[in-house]
Amino acid sequence: MSTVRPRRAAVLGSPVAHSLSPRVHRAAYDALGLVGWRYDAVECDTSRLPALLAGLDETWAGLSLTMPLKRAALRAAAGASDLARAVGAANTLLPHEAGWYAENTDVAGIEQALRSAGVHRVEAAVVLGAGGTAQAVLAALARLGAPAPTVLVRDVGRTVDLIAAAQRLGCAPVVRSWPDVLPAGWDVLVSTVPAGAADGLAGGPWPAQGVLLDVVYAPWPTRLAEGATAAGLPVVLGGVEVLLHQAAEQVRLMTGHPAPLPAMRAALARRE
Repeated sequence: MSTVRPRRAAVLGSPVAHSLSPRVHRAAYDALGLVGWRYDAVECDTSRLPALLAGLDETWAGLSLTMPLKRAALRAAAGASDLARAVGAANTLLPHEAGWYAENTDVAGIEQALRSAGVHRVEAAVVLGAGGTAQAVLAALARLGAPAPTVLVRDVGRTVDLIAAAQRLGCAPVVRSWPDVLPAGWDVLVSTVPAGAADGLAGGPWPAQGVLLDVVYAPWPTRLAEGATAAGLPVVLGGVEVLLHQAAEQVRLMTGHPAPLPAMRAALARRE
């Protein structure tokens, strides 16, 4: 049993009631013997974030950020890791003497989700969407050998942040307008768009070999994932895998202990 004094943590976002982060972080605390540690879900939008951060005391071990706060969290932080600055988004805030420190564990979560599925090198990738998560995907794909993925977006004019992040990361994505059907020639497809947004692409065409990672975890499976599975795509991953691995890194950063992955995975498997 740990003698570390009880601390608090939470996931912030809007909406946040659906988040599985409390389930997975609490399972980690239990497995680590961190008695009295709490992890909650707190509804918060960008306008409320600065005041909320200012009101937290020294009992807080850290915060997880989900939409729409990932870019706002980076702006609100007193400092940030090189990775968070390069990506242009933060999903983690940690208390430091000078104030909140921004980190990005989404990159590690995406990379480890793919590596755990046997993907250690990517030759050609397609990314759906251009938000903060897509920026983290660019960094993860670059680590896996694909610095120039095709990025499909509905509005090419709204890719300023994505292109800026790509330049900081040393990536060279090819941005194209949203198609009626999936393009050919990829071995990894990563969808970062909300549930339902990629339904029109569920019909493929799907390759005989390849990997789909859809960052949505509820509702699951998405129509895109169902289409890939029905077509026989060998590997179809959901957002729960990304959640698991990014949360594991958050647990390490917030508690100072290696994350108990088996306990965290089991907690996610028990979700209703």
